[in-house]
Formats: sequence, structure tokens, C-alpha cells
Amino acid sequence: MTVLNKLKGLQGRSFLKEVDFTPAQLEALIEFASQLKQEKQQHGRVPQYLHDKSLILLFQKTSTRTRLSFELGGAEMGAHVAYIDPTSSQFGTKESIEDSGRVFGELADGIEYRGFAQQDLETLATAAQVPVWNGLSNEWHPTQMIADFLTIKENFGHLRGINLAYVGDGRNNVANSLLVTGSMLGVNVHIVAPPALQPSAAVQQKAQTLAQQSGARPLVTADIEKGVRAANVIYTDVWVSMGEHNWQARIDLLRPYQVNSALLEKTKTPTDQLIFMHCLPAFHDGNTTTAAQVASQCHGLDGPALEVTDTVFRSKYARQFQEAGNRKPAIMAIMAATLGDLTLF
Repeated sequence: MTVLNKLKGLQGRSFLKEVDFTPAQLEALIEFASQLKQEKQQHGRVPQYLHDKSLILLFQKTSTRTRLSFELGGAEMGAHVAYIDPTSSQFGTKESIEDSGRVFGELADGIEYRGFAQQDLETLATAAQVPVWNGLSNEWHPTQMIADFLTIKENFGHLRGINLAYVGDGRNNVANSLLVTGSMLGVNVHIVAPPALQPSAAVQQKAQTLAQQSGARPLVTADIEKGVRAANVIYTDVWVSMGEHNWQARIDLLRPYQVNSALLEKTKTPTDQLIFMHCLPAFHDGNTTTAAQVASQCHGLDGPALEVTDTVFRSKYARQFQEAGNRKPAIMAIMAATLGDLTLF
């Protein structure tokens, strides 16, 4: 089946979590994102897949990369885009999620939602009856995954058999999505985190079931040396997610899991077969107000860096800005595949 035929199977669908799709469909989205990126680089523009479409971008959490990717990417494909910030609508306060969804579905052709509970996304999609795209929920971050696995494929030429070690808070949405998506695509994802911060049993079981079909070998462990050994990708994220404030407790738990030069050496991987990734923002130095506040108020730190040192962040291994740039073609591919005019493919 061609990439186009696989993409046609996504028309009219919401993109709420990875397991709603087949591995072949996720691979098609990655390929489509790569194609859009190349078209933009070569021709300075992309086909107007979203011509005459109206999009609502609904944010209950602040955003940089996700917002810009939907807003700029939608506009580049010909869409009319309306942004709603966390305080400028009645959504979820004076008006229920279901009622708002009915209204949004009458007004727009597609909706991006960045919020909290995954169930809110499901409710919104059911009520709106137009494609709804998950810009991030407490449980999953599927648009990030298309960008992440595109980045890995660009660096290694393939996905199957790659070893990815995610080090840090293993209960957050990025860790959940990496574990499940990797298990779907044949990538061996290791979640390296203390027992209190490991994925739920349900997420681990889902990954194991998917891995039986792809041949992937997922692992969840607190053992740093075991978890990062032979890794091709070292991946980390902030230690305290949006809406959380327990910095000291997380520092106490995760300080041994900081991504630094010593941890990279534990991989034993040849330097030309190893990269570092981070979904950003990153606390790698003291040049943000949050990092400075944490460093001044919390103990147990050797400097301002938290989940990754500045040395690693600026090293030859670093791919976090390539990864950030890939957010836009990834999100454009998702929007075009589910809502766009694929006769332009």
C-alpha cells in the first residue's frame, strides 16, 4: 500500500493518541512529514492541503513549539487559524467541554487542543464531530512523537532496531508516548527512572503487547547502567511538568539520573552512533527565571543545570533543535492527512 493510500485512511479522524493508529499509519505520517519538510526546503512552500479550512487552536496550557507549528503550519497550507489562549474563552468554566465542542464543531473544520485530562480530549472530539488534534495531555503527546521519530530516522536512516533510553521522570506524557510508539515501530525504548517515577502498569502492559507484534524490546528500569547501555538515543525531559511544583522532591529523586557526560559514557556506544534529544524547554543552565529560582531555593544541585548539563546540551550529540524544527512538518502532516485535500499529494 502506498503512503498516499495509508494517509487516505486517516481522513476525517482525530489524532488523540498513538494507539488509535496502526504502525503503518504512523510510519506514513513520518514519511509525509519528511516530504513536507523537503518540499519547503526545496521550493519555499508546500501544497495548500488546507485551502479554505478554518482551524481553532485551543490552549489551556502555555506553548511555544506546539502553538507555532499549528499556527504557522496551518497558515502555510492555506488555513484560517484562530488562537484561543487559556483565559480568553468560556471553555471549561462557564461552558462545558461538551457544549464548547458542539460550538467549535459548528464554527471550524478542525480543532487543536492542548490541555490536561485525556478524557477531555475524547469528550471534545465526540462533541465536535470534526478532527481534533492532541497538542498535549497529561497522558500522551502524540504530535511530539511524529517529530521525534522523524528526527531519529533522519539521523540513522531507519527506526527498527534503534535503542532509545529515556532518562528522568518516566511517568509523564512524553515517556508514555515514547514507550508505546517505540513499541509500535520496532524501536527498543528503555524508560530509566526511579521506581516512584516509572510508567503505570497499564502503559507498560500496552507497550509489551505492541512489542510482540513489532519485535521491539521495551524495558523499564531504575538501573542507570543497564538502562542506557548500547543506547543510540539518550532522551530526557524536564523533571517537573506543567502544573507541578515539587522541585525539591524531584531533585532528590532524579539527581542521579541527570544526563551528563558520565551518563553518555555509560552507553558504550560509538560516538558516531549516539545522539541526545530533548523535547524542550530544557533547564541546562541558569539563564531562565525558573532555573535561577530553583537553583536558589533547592539544595542538592552542583550548579544551575537540572535534567541535562550545558556540556551535553551544546555537544556534538545534541539534536534538540533539529527535533524542535521537526515539530512543524510533523504537525502539518497530521493536519493534512486528517483534514486536508490529498488530491494535491
